[in-house]
Formats: sequence, structure tokens, C-alpha cells
Amino acid sequence: MLDAEAVNALLHRDHHSRGQVRNSMRAAIRLQRDVVVPTIVLAELYRGAGRGAAVDALLARDADALSLRDTDRSMARLAGAVLAQAGLGSRYLADAHAVAVAVEGGGGVILTGDPADLARLAGPYPTVAVEPLASPGGRDRS
Repeated sequence: MLDAEAVNALLHRDHHSRGQVRNSMRAAIRLQRDVVVPTIVLAELYRGAGRGAAVDALLARDADALSLRDTDRSMARLAGAVLAQAGLGSRYLADAHAVAVAVEGGGGVILTGDPADLARLAGPYPTVAVEPLASPGGRDRS
């Protein structure tokens, strides 16, 4: 699963975590696992025409590598349960969707720029691992 910051890393050639995200995507593909972006995460990225065009170009270019998961009623219910378990509000809605998508898939790894928030949300789910994106200095952000 990719959160907004992981997708953002793919949008910018000079992003300090771009290589990490690409390597993780290649590993997932080798293991025949889906790389999923909850569509609600895209709302964090669509910010104006130019930015939206960049997101759309990325999704088109990586259509074979990235899967999108829309929010239907079952996903909304699961994301709500993730928030309730963590005692968090709607401010964490997009992050809760990343956890919910991983839970729905039987587990998975979430690449994130917000490891503390995602770890709190994923805490009750032992099959969900949170992998922090590297910081600009090359160290992880955990």
C-alpha cells in the first residue's frame, strides 16, 4: 500500500524516497503482490490542474504496477473500524484507508511518510506492517 507521501515520491524525480518506493514496488511485483493506492489518498494529491495532470500521468504510466481501491460501503465500514480501534477522528481518514486496504487484502506493507500515525492505526492488525520512507538525510523516519 502506498500513502500520499509514497505516491508523491513517485511524482518527483528528485524526491529522496523515490528509489525506495520503486524498489518496494518491484519487490511486490516479484512476489506477485498488488501495490495498492486507496483512491481517497489521491484526494490529498489532486491540488490544481498541473498537479492533477502529474498524478494522472503517473497513474497512466504505472497502470500495470499500481492498483486503485475505491471506497465502497464495505471499505468505508472497515476504515471506520480502523479509526474507532485507534480512537482517532476523520483527520486520519486517508491513513485509515491505507490500513483498511491492507487488512482487506489479508495483510501487507504500507509505505508511509507518517510512520507514527500509521503504526497507531495498524497496531491492532498483526498482518499489517508499516515501513517509513527514508528521510532526506537517508535515515528512516521511525
